[in-house]
Amino acid sequence: MSAPALRIVAAGPGTTIQDSGRHGYLRFGVTGAGPMDALAHATANLAVGNAPGASAIEVGLGGLSLAAEDGPVTLAIAGAPFTVMLDGQKLETPLTLTLEPGAALSLRAGATGAWCYVAAAGGFVLAPVLGSTATHTRSGLGGLDGGPLKADDRLPLGATAELSHTAPSRLIAPWLDRSRDVVRVVLGPQDDFFASEVVERFLTQPWTLSGRSDRMGYLLEGEPLTHAGGFNIVSDGIAHGAIQVPGEGLPIVQMADRAPTGGYPKIATVIGADLGSFAQLRPGASFRFAAVDIATAVAARRAQAEALARPVERVPLIRTELPSEFLLGLNLVGGVVSAKAPIA
Repeated sequence: MSAPALRIVAAGPGTTIQDSGRHGYLRFGVTGAGPMDALAHATANLAVGNAPGASAIEVGLGGLSLAAEDGPVTLAIAGAPFTVMLDGQKLETPLTLTLEPGAALSLRAGATGAWCYVAAAGGFVLAPVLGSTATHTRSGLGGLDGGPLKADDRLPLGATAELSHTAPSRLIAPWLDRSRDVVRVVLGPQDDFFASEVVERFLTQPWTLSGRSDRMGYLLEGEPLTHAGGFNIVSDGIAHGAIQVPGEGLPIVQMADRAPTGGYPKIATVIGADLGSFAQLRPGASFRFAAVDIATAVAARRAQAEALARPVERVPLIRTELPSEFLLGLNLVGGVVSAKAPIA
């Protein structure tokens, strides 16, 4: 008998397989890739008994539709509050559920957020490339054939972990409720390429996310920043979250698919604890930066790690929609009207 699998019914252009990333190869010019929102990605995996960095489906604003084949599949969905529909019933995220063969599951972008993650109990059986299944579409590495997922792709699953909750259940994950209005940064390493008043303006003026943003870089719109003396540096390593300022003066925040090196000065770096919430911004969203010290950045990252170290709690989902079929199956008057009382 074949192992259960997920079949892609339809997938938007931003749908890929991502694990925790391809580590140890930046010095060879190979980007790490990995999830845009690592906290949501890990939460979904942990909720179905996987390792936090296991392969999961990253769903962008284009949405996703799935079906189970050769057996039921237990899933967790976490990240942006996408609209999840299971056989026409709307479910609230983050959640776990069991997708039965023949059932229809779809995810569509909700009012806020940009990325959502679908993890499957047992994990996806995929061949790693350079030790990782993370998809980097520009180089064709990882995932399923090195590209985004598409209709009729089949994702086989490994041994399924036994879960105590398989009916739709809400995940209790308060650490996913994060502010996107203020993004914390550590200044540098090349903030000395800018006058002090320019650095101050970088921190105080509002910025807007450009529609030209993607997994490689988030481009910002606002009043351009001026360099104190040139904008070219000897190319050096690019950290996840580094904020480059090219000659035009509009910052670019380096994201999961960033290049390994770059030659523009970096005025600051988004702290690790805020990278996921920052990634969830949509084009047109406005925010401000706030400078913090390294100790604050480390403490924030440690708090997230401690939250993930505890089991992810679940509670049964409460039905919020009452279709006529459901209402007709209930005794809506029993216990309210006495059997001896006349009915007007």
